Amino acid sequence: MADALVSAVLQQLTAVVYRDIEKEVTLVVDVRKEAQKLKTTLQTLQAVLMDAEKRQVKEAAVKLWLEKLKATSYDMDDLIDDWNTFVLKFQVSNNKVCFCMPSPCFFSRKIVLHHDFAVNIRDLNKRFQAIAIEKDLFSFELNRSSGEPERPVTTSFIDVSEIYGRDEEKNAIIRTLLFENSQQQGLPIISVVGMGGIGKTTLAQLAYNDQEVKAFFEKRIWVCVSDPFDEIRVAKAILEALTGEAPNVAELESLLQKIHLSIERKKFLLVLDDVWTEDPTKWESLKHSLKCLTPGSKVLITTRKENVAKIMGSTMLFPLGQLYEEECWSLFSQVALFGRPGGDHKGLEEIGKKIAKKCKGLPLAAKVLGGLLRFKKSKEQWQSVLDSELWELEEVEKGLFPPLLLSYYDLPSTLRQCFAYCALFIKDSVIEKDKLIKLWMAQGFFRGMLHKEMELIGEECFDDLAMRSFFQDFQKDENNNSVMKCKMHDIVHDFAQFLTKNECLMLAMEVVKEPSRIDSYNGNLRHLVMVLEKESPFPSYIYNVEKLRSLLIKSYNKNSSISGALPKLFDQLKCLRSLDLSWGSIKELPKEIVKLINLRYLKLSNNHDLLELPETLCDLYNLQTLDLTRCRSLQKLPSGIGKLLNLRHLDNWETFGLRSMPKGMRRLTCLRSLKEVVVSDGCNGNKTFTLGDLANLSYLRGDLKIRGLGNAGDVTEARKAKLHNKKDLFGLTLNFDSSTARMCHEDKILEALQPPGNMERLEIRCFNGPILFPSWLNSSALAQLRHFTLGNCRNWTLLPPLGELPSLESLQILNMNGVKKVGEEFLGLRKEEGQTSTPSSSSPMIAFQNLKSLRFSNMVKWKHWINCESHLQRVAEMDNAIMPQLQSLDLQICGKLKALPHYLLGLTSLKELSVDCCPFLAEYCQKEWPNISRIPNIRLDGVYVQRSSH
Repeated sequence: MADALVSAVLQQLTAVVYRDIEKEVTLVVDVRKEAQKLKTTLQTLQAVLMDAEKRQVKEAAVKLWLEKLKATSYDMDDLIDDWNTFVLKFQVSNNKVCFCMPSPCFFSRKIVLHHDFAVNIRDLNKRFQAIAIEKDLFSFELNRSSGEPERPVTTSFIDVSEIYGRDEEKNAIIRTLLFENSQQQGLPIISVVGMGGIGKTTLAQLAYNDQEVKAFFEKRIWVCVSDPFDEIRVAKAILEALTGEAPNVAELESLLQKIHLSIERKKFLLVLDDVWTEDPTKWESLKHSLKCLTPGSKVLITTRKENVAKIMGSTMLFPLGQLYEEECWSLFSQVALFGRPGGDHKGLEEIGKKIAKKCKGLPLAAKVLGGLLRFKKSKEQWQSVLDSELWELEEVEKGLFPPLLLSYYDLPSTLRQCFAYCALFIKDSVIEKDKLIKLWMAQGFFRGMLHKEMELIGEECFDDLAMRSFFQDFQKDENNNSVMKCKMHDIVHDFAQFLTKNECLMLAMEVVKEPSRIDSYNGNLRHLVMVLEKESPFPSYIYNVEKLRSLLIKSYNKNSSISGALPKLFDQLKCLRSLDLSWGSIKELPKEIVKLINLRYLKLSNNHDLLELPETLCDLYNLQTLDLTRCRSLQKLPSGIGKLLNLRHLDNWETFGLRSMPKGMRRLTCLRSLKEVVVSDGCNGNKTFTLGDLANLSYLRGDLKIRGLGNAGDVTEARKAKLHNKKDLFGLTLNFDSSTARMCHEDKILEALQPPGNMERLEIRCFNGPILFPSWLNSSALAQLRHFTLGNCRNWTLLPPLGELPSLESLQILNMNGVKKVGEEFLGLRKEEGQTSTPSSSSPMIAFQNLKSLRFSNMVKWKHWINCESHLQRVAEMDNAIMPQLQSLDLQICGKLKALPHYLLGLTSLKELSVDCCPFLAEYCQKEWPNISRIPNIRLDGVYVQRSSH
């Protein structure tokens, strides 16, 4: 982490030294020289940090030296941030971006800050120089590659009697190894992937030593690869296993030729254990030498990184999960209770099972903790281990964390920072990927990476950590299968806490009254999570932790003490980058928030009584994320919001109290996400944000909801929005609700708001225009649309031809009170003008060709769902051309609907039929039961009358 922090400071310092914004903000010569000296000192320190970070695990003095370096680097980072903020403020004022003129004393304050910067940079230079001199005491090596935890060398031998669990995984691997395909092409490569200590090597050993496997393969070779991937060493090991003699050849080409000859016409199994390299060239030459193999030959790889498995061309992937709880207890007790008389077991088993649970199914943890307790005789000693944090136990640090340190040191410096920051999340909590990336951004982990957007870099970092098994239990978006949430294994979380034990702290409600926990951090605490119960007073000692960069307050029961603490909190904690005040029962955000000049992430979500935000919030020029989700009483946004030039995410979902948005919003050209746009009724003239202003927000992506469209009377403004050009928008809601009397031309406004062609999710609600479907509601303009909701369009008596949409998967039709019948116009299977015969078989028509879910709700006038005309019906039945993939049909509160069309009853794909509050349709279902009963799951008025066991 020190390496990444020093690198970030170096990048920032370089920018400051060589930047001339205006004459008024150019560094004076002596300060520039001082900054140049500091840069040189930092480069000298950076050269030894790789060695220092690896030695700190075993050498306390090195650890203290690194902490001193990190603390000084943090102070330098704060100083540079202050300077950059000053420059940004000057730019905003000079370019007249803000709504008020600079104050008369602006330039005198500028000179004072200039002087302060000069004094502080000299002081920090002295501190860094002292640290640089002190480094010579440790004889660090430049760019040292040794000194990391020793990498264990594995062998194929195993004592099966000591193994618990893994029977399912072992049998699955063995079945794969024994499978023989005479038609196989290429080299079958099976990869076992999982975190350090999960048991990958053990599983490979079990499969390698299975009797059937031994009989099946003529040659079995086991090679511990480790890191680095030395092609010559690996080739020699393979050749020695094949020939029984140590090769005296040193050239890779000769070794590979001998390997190729040795395996020719032989069925072999090659196990490559503990592979790390992501360089495909290291593996390619060896892979080529193994070709021309006998059918049935296999390669089995174990690795911690999914990317390694992909790079090596794996044909099958086995992600290895945790042991079951009973298996973990068996393994733990075998070690912990070994050699004890049976009478001793009873008193310790209850505590031991609770300790085994802390292992969370990680075999290495069970062995290490079992070994720790093996020599502890009393219940009190076992209880002490149970009550301890694992990362605080010396035995765990020495026995369990070294394998994880190997994975950690394999990370680039930025990823190390990203992983360590995850210690801030409460153990076993769900981590939202989007929130995590925004917090990483707020801490400046991606500074200097100008080649990509920060959010994309964050996505890549998350994916990289996930592929290296640092995350697990993924929850995916059902729309696009992308990861939305995850968890960390408890042991991995303990490891993150071990790495950051002097910087990160989580204060639960039961210890929040203990300032001694804070005092023990000696001023090094940078990140704090605080859990407050409803009646807990806000702890005053938090005000003294002035160097905090993250303060995440979890107030699950709406603690009312937070509001009163905010003015002093803002006055004292001026280094904050991230502040989470969600669920804080805050009614008013104090104006003192302006003092948090470095703040980049502010989460105010679920403060349901918050009425407005202070104008001083708009002076937080570094703010990147402002989360106002479900601040339902919020009446307005501050008028000066246009000064937040760095704002990238304005999360204002369900801010129902907002009736307009400030005109300054159009200046927020860095915005990547904006959840809701509110179209005003025009009462405030040109002071409010309009539809046309959306054109300025070119980088919007994800989902956008536009509400208040019933207030929009100017079609020109709708055209100016140019929604069709926003190619990164994938979800759009157009809500024609209105706070005043309806404007006219709603049909023209809807026509002008054409979504981009790559739109995947679309909702149209409360449209009161005439029954003129927009021209873009067709297969060519919305070819990628997968989810569509149509609701409350009360003037429409017909449904649009949605059957034309080729990618549509789910469709909801809600509250369409003007619709009395649904016919073939809905399917899009109209006859061409003058057509008398059936359509050509060379161009078959398929309506709703990908639709899987269809829902109608609250269609109170709907009476008839009409079958196709006879010629279309024949085509539909012949080609299965209507909704051929429909799986779920849901009908609610359609009180006059009497029957379903025949083409639905013939669908073999339909798995779920739900009918609620539709009395005529319920009678129809009973009458047509012979035809309907083939649907596996049928629910009538909330009760399953038929349910599949699958």
